[in-house]
Amino acid sequence: MKLLHLADLHIGKRVYEYSMLEEQKAALTQAFRMAVERKVDAVLIAGDVYDKNIPTIEGVKLFDTFLTALKQKDIPTFIISGNHDSAERLSFGRHLFESSRIYLSGTYEEEIFKKTLCDEFGEVDIYLLPFLKPQQIEVKEEEEKPQDYTGAIKLVLNRLDINKNNRNVLLAHQFVGGGSTEPFRADSETQSVGGVDMVDYRVFDNFDYVALGHLHGAQHVGRETVRYAGSPVKYSFSEARQEKSATLITLGKKQSEASGQEMITDISIEKLPFTPVHDMREIKGTLQQLTNPDVLSESDCNDYMHITLTDEEEIYDVFGKLRAAYPNLMTLDFDNARTRAEGAVMLTGEVMKEKSTMELFRDFFEKQTGSMLSPMQEQILTDIIEKNRE
Repeated sequence: MKLLHLADLHIGKRVYEYSMLEEQKAALTQAFRMAVERKVDAVLIAGDVYDKNIPTIEGVKLFDTFLTALKQKDIPTFIISGNHDSAERLSFGRHLFESSRIYLSGTYEEEIFKKTLCDEFGEVDIYLLPFLKPQQIEVKEEEEKPQDYTGAIKLVLNRLDINKNNRNVLLAHQFVGGGSTEPFRADSETQSVGGVDMVDYRVFDNFDYVALGHLHGAQHVGRETVRYAGSPVKYSFSEARQEKSATLITLGKKQSEASGQEMITDISIEKLPFTPVHDMREIKGTLQQLTNPDVLSESDCNDYMHITLTDEEEIYDVFGKLRAAYPNLMTLDFDNARTRAEGAVMLTGEVMKEKSTMELFRDFFEKQTGSMLSPMQEQILTDIIEKNRE
């Protein structure tokens, strides 16, 4: 059985105020083509369908088009909510959608949704576990209250009556770790203090494959079959060097290698690359170097750019000059003697203690945008600071 694992679509996301909808449309078109050409038996979407609790109209239309295309090809689709989704909104119409073989699980309701598919090797049970926090679980009398995320997910999974003779697949949207190396997080992925949101990968031992969402880099955790598909589009410059892909899983026969041994499923995993409309790149140098025709001809100037200028002298209309060469310039930094000196001062604890919240934010805003706060912006920020102080 072939399954196409996607996650973290973040439809409607903006990066440095640039809409990613064109990139997302291209990625979903490619994902649909992969599903058809590889003749997959199901598509798995492991959460963060949308970037906001209230998705944009354009984003909803795009996802509707994607699901409709899969339905017309009679490809079952399994979807769970992520931490960016509104669980209730994503669950709308889920019972109606089941007749179109679209299976949604936005909210956890004391039991995990399960659907069984069949192929020549028997049954495949697919379980849908939406994004879950420990406080969402109602503990029964005979159960102990979980103290952390690992305990919470373990408690929920222990309630399942899993047929270990079948091949079992789980969709989950959590921060999973516990292996020999820490999973890679991009800048766009928030991390809780002390890693309290981490789930140990060993709680998934009863599943042959775990289709994870939450982290944007394609990677496995602990074992090859506990895997993040990653996002199909680059959403931060910390992802600039990542190769975005969908994950194609082929489940073979489940059998024991010898009498009395544990049943093992033959699984193959393949990454199917996405081709972006515009790539995301970081470059560094002087204005003269970066706008040299020879340099410009070496790559696509329409890529989304993070540029670091090393010129020592002030440059008039630097954004205008750079955008003439790189129209999709997203963010601009400076690395020279002055900025290094300012950076050293700004990082001094005593200097930061002497500045008010307003002054610190004013410095940060000017560094990030290259412009000063307007009087209206200062008033809005003042109101916010006062409200939080109260």
